[in-house]
Amino acid sequence: MLGDYIISVELRFLVGFVFAFIAGFLIGYERGSRDKPAGVRTNTLVCVGAMLFAMLSSQVDPSSTSRIAANIVTGIGFLGAGIIMHHKGSVKGVTTAASIWMSAAIGMAIGFGWYLVGVIATLLAFLILKMPHIGEHGPIGR
Repeated sequence: MLGDYIISVELRFLVGFVFAFIAGFLIGYERGSRDKPAGVRTNTLVCVGAMLFAMLSSQVDPSSTSRIAANIVTGIGFLGAGIIMHHKGSVKGVTTAASIWMSAAIGMAIGFGWYLVGVIATLLAFLILKMPHIGEHGPIGR
């Protein structure tokens, strides 16, 4: 009985690792393809790490998963802040920082067993990052 439980939990971890790896890779690939900081490796590590923390917290102390989640969000905020730079009157890296934040959120969703939410969020993040920069840098055509 205990052996079956351990296999079941380890199988959930394995599935989570696969989903989080793919999600982080896709988001990181998009950032890397634009020569932005925090590409494939960073986004994949963030997504898989957040998944691992979330899943471990749900196994070790199921009554306080929100505490672990809040600390993941705080830690990712610091990581994102390190990516944002002010240079010659402009701010760079905000979208990349947001992609790190989204990667962590997706990893957490997967870690807490919300696989479909993780897949949909990954697809949305990828599509959002591929959207044209309409209205972000002044009038169109400038």
